[in-house]
Amino acid sequence: MADITPTREIAWQLLTRFNRSDSLLKHALAVEAVMRYCARKRGADEDAWGVVGLVHDLDYEQFPDQHCRKTAEILEAEHWPPATIRAIVSHGWGICSDAEPRSEMERVLYAVDELTGLVAAAALVRPSRSVLDLTAQSVKKKWKDKRFAAGVDRATIERGAAMLGIDLTNLITDTIMGMREVAETLGLKGQPAANPQAAG
Repeated sequence: MADITPTREIAWQLLTRFNRSDSLLKHALAVEAVMRYCARKRGADEDAWGVVGLVHDLDYEQFPDQHCRKTAEILEAEHWPPATIRAIVSHGWGICSDAEPRSEMERVLYAVDELTGLVAAAALVRPSRSVLDLTAQSVKKKWKDKRFAAGVDRATIERGAAMLGIDLTNLITDTIMGMREVAETLGLKGQPAANPQAAG
């Protein structure tokens, strides 16, 4: 059977077949939104980047000890293209995958995966509880406090930014801007100020 062209609908159905956790689904949607934003900014294929972001943690709820490996198995059985599968599993490079992020899409996924968690946490401790008035400066203040969102691997984010050759502030800004587009879905709309600030 020939490889399919994975659409967002196919990706969402697959994601929700293997995942029920609200937090995991919101994380998937956050990463998808940031990937789409970054693709548009680069003139890349927004749908291709979005699908990769949406299913990157496909196996995490049911097979956490086989993370990335099980995703590859599932997607191969569903006849997803090898290049798409490789892009998805590359986000676990050095932890649960040997696939080093090489393409721009892979490097963006690697960089923003953990960062979406830090941005969400930073938004939720604001008086507004909103990503709509969150700035990169606010996130960087929280970054320095290693007890804040302690589960977020800051070293991975820094490696991702270095791979992309971009400043950490710019990476955080892109992540905020992407997440703003789905703020309500993520539960991060909150009560922002009347004139939300630019993310920088």
